[in-house]
Amino acid sequence: MFKRFATAAVTAVLIAGLGACGGGGDSNSAEGSDYSVDVGQDTGGAAGEPQSDTATTADTSVFGLRDEVRHRAARTTRATRPRMTKKCATTTRRVRHTTSTGSGTKRRTRTWYSTEHAKTCKKVRSGTETYTRVVRPEQWCVSLDDVGGDKSQDDVWYRVSRTAYDEAVATDQHKRLDFTPKDGGC
Repeated sequence: MFKRFATAAVTAVLIAGLGACGGGGDSNSAEGSDYSVDVGQDTGGAAGEPQSDTATTADTSVFGLRDEVRHRAARTTRATRPRMTKKCATTTRRVRHTTSTGSGTKRRTRTWYSTEHAKTCKKVRSGTETYTRVVRPEQWCVSLDDVGGDKSQDDVWYRVSRTAYDEAVATDQHKRLDFTPKDGGC
């Protein structure tokens, strides 16, 4: 009885695991999906955001017509954390040294002692300190229309580098713009 129950439990766990990995099988129609389902691959967008066809290829650059640009300043807040200080202790130990000369009955052994000093340090908590914590880093964003030449893909936001942002600002609106995004959404 127990063997049958254990076999059923293992089978149920395997089916649940395979179902989670497979994603249901029938959710992908012949038309394809607008959402990324690749695990462990960064295709330029956050989970659940529409992906452009060009973002799923090996070449991560995108192109489209420049729509809007947005600069988001870094957001910070004051926070406290444990203050760690270095505490050191010195220890001494007596070390015995010996040397021998000669052989047989003429062998002489000389022994002397010295003191070695050792310093050991470790970080210990000593109260708290206030610091500035970055809640959101500085972001530069560009919105494109007709992403990848697809007229239905409008107002798609990409987070870009400062250089790509400056290039987008210098480009007239509704002019073609090519860049490599850091991330999708902004």
